[in-house]
Amino acid sequence: MENRILIVEDNPAILELLEMNLSVAGYRTECCGDGESALAFCREGKEFDLALVDVMLPGRDGFSLLPSFRERGIPVIFLTAKDDVVSKVRGLKGGAEDYIVKPFEVLELLVRVEKVLERTGRLQRVLKAGDVEIFLESRTVLRAGEEIHLKPLEYDLLVLFARNKNVTFSRERLLREVWGDLYIGETRTVDVHVGQLRKKLGDWGLIRTIPKIGYRLEERG
Repeated sequence: MENRILIVEDNPAILELLEMNLSVAGYRTECCGDGESALAFCREGKEFDLALVDVMLPGRDGFSLLPSFRERGIPVIFLTAKDDVVSKVRGLKGGAEDYIVKPFEVLELLVRVEKVLERTGRLQRVLKAGDVEIFLESRTVLRAGEEIHLKPLEYDLLVLFARNKNVTFSRERLLREVWGDLYIGETRTVDVHVGQLRKKLGDWGLIRTIPKIGYRLEERG
C-alpha cells in the first residue's frame, strides 16, 4: 500500500512541483493551499503518513497547525523560506520531524521524507516497479513471483531506482548514493552493476540508459 502524504502549500508552482515528484516517487498525495483547508482535512479524520507544511500560509500559519497534526499522529516536515534560527527552533521544539528551508533540492527532500517515514515506522515495506516486488525487511526481490538473487550493491541500486521512479540519476550521483562519498573509483563501475542488475532481472526493460547522463527507472501510470 502506498504512503499517503498531505501537502500544505500556497505557492501553486511549488505545490505542483511537490505533487509531481512525490507521485513519480510512488507516494499518494492530497493537496491544500491554506491553513483552514489543512485543518479541515484533520477534522475529517483523513489518514496520512506524513504532512509537508509551509509555515507562511493564508489564514492559519504552519506553526498553529502543528498541534492538530500531532493530535492525530501525523508527522510533519516544515518547508519554508523562514531560515532564521528562532523559527527553526520553534518548529522542531513544537514537534516537527524536520525543517527544510526553501529553495531545496527535490532529491534531498525525497530522502528526508523517506527517513521520516522510516523513523516513525510508517515507511512502505514493499516497493513495486512493474512486475518486480522488493521486500525491504528481508531484502528479497521477486519478479512475477520468482525470487531474483541480487548482490548487495545491485539490490541497493534497484531500491534507489524504485523509490525514485522516472528520476534521472547521473553516474556520479549513483556513486554517491549507493557506494558512498568515500568511494574512490571510476563511474564505469556503475555501468557494470546496472548491466548485471538488468541481466538478472531478465527482459525487464524499465531501467533506461540516458545518453551522456546516466540512468532512470521508467514507469508510466
